[in-house]
Order: sequence, then C-alpha cells, then structure tokens
Amino acid sequence: MAIPRKSRIRIIGGKWRGRKIEVVEADGLRPTPDRIREALFNWLAPVCPGAVVLDCFAGSGVLGLEALSRGGKMLVALEQHAQALENLRLQAQKLEVEAIEIIGGDALTSIARLQHKFDLVFIDPPYARPELRQQVLRQLEARDKLRVGARLYFEWPSTETFELPGANLHWLKQKLAGQVNYAVAEWRPGV
Repeated sequence: MAIPRKSRIRIIGGKWRGRKIEVVEADGLRPTPDRIREALFNWLAPVCPGAVVLDCFAGSGVLGLEALSRGGKMLVALEQHAQALENLRLQAQKLEVEAIEIIGGDALTSIARLQHKFDLVFIDPPYARPELRQQVLRQLEARDKLRVGARLYFEWPSTETFELPGANLHWLKQKLAGQVNYAVAEWRPGV
C-alpha cells in the first residue's frame, strides 16, 4: 500500500492560532479551506466556549481542533480512513490535546456508542456519499445525542441541493464559496 502524501493546514483562531497540522492527501478527504472555516467560526463564535463537539467525518480533524482551539470543552472525532485516523491521533498528540476522543470506524455505527450529548456537530461526509448527511442526522436524533440549541454544520457540493429533513432543524446561516455550499442549522425540537 502506498503511503499517502501529506500537506499542511493552519488553525486560524484561538489558543492554537497559526499552528499547522499535517493533512493526509487521499481520495475523499478534503480539509475545509481557511476562508470557509473563518466564516464558519465567525458564525459559531458564541457557541464554541464550553461546547461538547462531535466531528462525524473528522478527516484532518481541522474543524474539531479549531472548535477546541476556540474554547470547546471536548471533541469526539469519528474517522473511518485508516491513514487519516492515524494522522489525526498524531496531530492531537503534537498539539497536546487532552480533551479529545478519537474513534475509528463508520460514523453511523459509532454514534450509537457515544456517551455524550453534543452542542456542536460537524457533518461533512465525502461528496461521493451524500446520503450520509441525512443518515447521520437521523442517528443523532434517534439516539438522543443533540442538546437543545445545538448547532450543526453541513457542507455539500454546489451541484447538489440539500434540504433539512424534519421540523427540528432550522437554518441559521448558508453560504456558497466556489464549488462548496456550507451552512449551520440549529436543533430546536418541538419548535
């Protein structure tokens, strides 16, 4: 098996601002670019401090690590790709992150085993598997893993449409950057 090449991406805010983390370059893994993360974390600034964070398709881990850098209390990172998983563990070790639980395996089956309710959730599966956005969301709802008022981040290609399923989620912000749609919704059951 060929060893994937690595590039670097920087954390743009918080206590690790400017620190660079290595990113495995492999099919299906695409770290969220700086300009999207900057806009996203401007939106999320009020909810990061003290948040329990779930990154469902962690990849490089940059979204979850950015949330921790900005005051998140704890990060649970799920990743199925073996090299990305190993790299994520290495990057967390280099940053001396203690408040992180890194779980290898499929996001859909891993959610059932999680012990926490989450304030902030990142759902940006590989573009080749768009059905995972709604499947993961249904698992989070069915397993009661979302706190009221939780913020959920979604990312999808501009060539697709994505509508929120059900009445419990409400769009707060949406934007298009190049070929990427990204948005934040709020979990408000019964509203």
